[in-house]
Amino acid sequence: MPRGSNAKRERQYEHIKDSAENRGESEERAKEIAARTVNKERARSGESKTASRSSLRDMSSSERGGRRSHSGSGGPTKEQLYNEARQRGVKGRSAMTKSELSKALGR
Repeated sequence: MPRGSNAKRERQYEHIKDSAENRGESEERAKEIAARTVNKERARSGESKTASRSSLRDMSSSERGGRRSHSGSGGPTKEQLYNEARQRGVKGRSAMTKSELSKALGR
């Protein structure tokens, strides 16, 4: 856990880490997932000194989980694929569908 985190974030970190391990993730991967999630929540709520643009603009992890909790994992959203394609400089990305973006990114 990062320095300066409070008891709530400590509990959140442990809960996320345990859940990831129960799903079959390795301990290292579970720690990484938990740390990234908690750090993003800290940034969104103004608890950290610095925050990336994607941490502030992207939907919160709890909102994302709530949207997909009953439909299973649909993978990344079209918006997330589009943003990744933009970062990689994929040509023609604005006219692509979600599946076309996915193929262009090699997924």
